[in-house]
Amino acid sequence: MSEILVIGSVALDTVATPAGRFNDVLGGSATYFSISASFFSRVNLVATVGKDFPDEYKALINAFGVDLRGLETKAGKTFRWEGSYVDDLNCAKTINTQLNVFADFKPKIPAEYKDSKYIFLANIDPDLQLFILKNFRGQQLVGCDSMNYWIQNKNASLKKLMKEVSFVFLNDAEARLFSGESNIIKAGMFLLSLGPRFAIIKRGEYGAILFTKQGISLLTPAFLLETVCDPTGAGDTFAGGFMGMLARAGKVNDQAVRQALLYGSVMASFTVEDFSVNRFLKLKKRDIESRYKKFKDLTIP
Repeated sequence: MSEILVIGSVALDTVATPAGRFNDVLGGSATYFSISASFFSRVNLVATVGKDFPDEYKALINAFGVDLRGLETKAGKTFRWEGSYVDDLNCAKTINTQLNVFADFKPKIPAEYKDSKYIFLANIDPDLQLFILKNFRGQQLVGCDSMNYWIQNKNASLKKLMKEVSFVFLNDAEARLFSGESNIIKAGMFLLSLGPRFAIIKRGEYGAILFTKQGISLLTPAFLLETVCDPTGAGDTFAGGFMGMLARAGKVNDQAVRQALLYGSVMASFTVEDFSVNRFLKLKKRDIESRYKKFKDLTIP
């Protein structure tokens, strides 16, 4: 089983949904990814927090077996995000963003992490993502995420990054914006034309699409749930389950990637059942396998 390295944000979130409101709960792209991936593989995390970041949250992440030697604590406040899903559970309305110490984030990669074979570059500046990749030796399997802000303001850098990654994860709106295509198939094939071996387009409650050079390899629905509390972090959790499963499999072929897509969808479905990472506190591996079997039976008879 190979180790995974994730570089991204660890944050304090304030979230409002129809199910309630919670202040300063544990969040951040690297947090969601690492906890999700930890159910399949060992995970090393690189991020930065302020001195106000609660020790109990560090202990919580570490309790999942995530190595925190790459988590830097700096003078100042932790990255904070406030959002609302009250009007639409499929779309977060950002109320407030305070980058704080994350504004000057310059990842310091511990020497022990530099032989990592599986790397996930969570949603940060693509110039920073490119800089990070210069730290590594040998052949890596690299996944990356991005967002509308970078597509609009660092488009050339993001296209350059695409040449260096194996997997790109974008939601449907981001894929359309980046490609300039309204058709989702054309958008997916555009992403592949930039260099990645695989493109995964996330579609929220409508599932996900896996693209290869041959076209659509797998189209899955989302796992339907009776209770949806908080969609925050579902995309990062999806990527964590996906990359974690690939690391556990130790190989990358069409069958392994298709299986990883299902596991990614399953992990995202657990995320939304509670606020923050709370659902994972009581999640067991047998729960994951049970839901995976149900989902597989529904999608790949």
